Amino acid sequence: MDLFEYMRNANQEKESPLAARLRPRTLDEVVGQQHIIGKDKLLYRAISADKISSIIFYGPPGTGKTTLAKVIAGTTSSQFTQINATIAGKKDMEEVVQKAKELQGMYGKRTILFIDEIHRFNKGQQDYLLPFVEDGTIILIGATTENPYFEVNGALLSRSMIFELKPLQKEDIKTLIMRAITDKERGMGAYGAIITDEALEALADIAGGDARHALNAIELAVMTTNRNEDGNIVITIPVIEECIQKRVVKYDKSGDNHYDTVSAFIKSMRGSDPDAALYYLAKMLYAGESVTFIARRMMICASEDVGNADPMALQVAVSASLAVERVGMPEAQLILAQAVTYIATAPKSNAACGIFDAMATVKETGNLPVPPHLQDAHYKGAEKLGHGTGYKYAHDYKNHYVKQQYLPYELSGKEFYKPSGNGYEQKIKEHMKRIKAEADTDTAKTASR
Repeated sequence: MDLFEYMRNANQEKESPLAARLRPRTLDEVVGQQHIIGKDKLLYRAISADKISSIIFYGPPGTGKTTLAKVIAGTTSSQFTQINATIAGKKDMEEVVQKAKELQGMYGKRTILFIDEIHRFNKGQQDYLLPFVEDGTIILIGATTENPYFEVNGALLSRSMIFELKPLQKEDIKTLIMRAITDKERGMGAYGAIITDEALEALADIAGGDARHALNAIELAVMTTNRNEDGNIVITIPVIEECIQKRVVKYDKSGDNHYDTVSAFIKSMRGSDPDAALYYLAKMLYAGESVTFIARRMMICASEDVGNADPMALQVAVSASLAVERVGMPEAQLILAQAVTYIATAPKSNAACGIFDAMATVKETGNLPVPPHLQDAHYKGAEKLGHGTGYKYAHDYKNHYVKQQYLPYELSGKEFYKPSGNGYEQKIKEHMKRIKAEADTDTAKTASR
């Protein structure tokens, strides 16, 4: 490295964005992701011991994928090389592999290749890496925002450990914001800025688990806010709103407003008001609510409040849940909106809540015996015990239905599922009524002969 290159790198480090300057240098500086880098976790131990094998980091933007790769770069004795799949081609990989072979052959030194946005590589480019990963020429670290099981070749996946990074928790984001404001060496500490508690809460909420988003906003806020009469730069909610060009919605994910909004969302779908349901959906999305949380609430509503009145509602909700994870924001808004309006306008039934009555009955009555004719008759000695004796095979009878005791005798006549008269459940109700009536008629005719 010559003097000019050294000066260029030094200036670049000083002038790089705040998010880049604050990037953790050691594992202990990393905030969040304790489910994979806690001190008792495999990845922490592997990085600390410099015993890294091929890895795929998978998670949303701003959750620390590149950060962890940089931490590995700072702690490993291996040669660390980074390329970005959006601009790199096969020639770049060939150069990396050639240098890796030379280092391995001459010095016995390993090479770690970090590929950011690895899902951007096509199948042929990924296939090129496979033999060199397999023989240990390179140790691959890939980072992707897309599900690797869809976007990364199965052969590479089978030779890599996959670690999923989660959106950072609100408290993690607040920690990073305060670090950015107070750190005089790499952060904005030299400016002496102050952030109000309300602005800190709002920014941590709006960031939606994306550290980069929060740090970019803080940097802009500090750099563009005039000092007050006391000479301080005070970051308030209006400053945050201006910097992120987004109105702060009062929506604390751990507070009453959060639960009130979710409650209104569910009750609007239950109450068949698609307009209100879309409004509360929009409010949650605007405030940065997790799309997976919203999708879970929709699946519950589809069973609890629609049920068999429209069995497709649950399928739509489940499909939406899978689709939003696959597609991501902002397009996921459309998927959620389609599912929400379907559930809201579907015929309603809460007959599935019969499970709660059944659970209460089990708790109250204990372990009632299964009627002997329903017991398993296939094991040795079952016939001598009378198990299965007298069982009537439903498919041998008209309408594939025959009356016999299915519930324990002590609960004879008990009803748990009571289909409503709405939607498809009307057909269920009519069907059950008809086959039972015809069975009674046939039984009466048989008895009169």
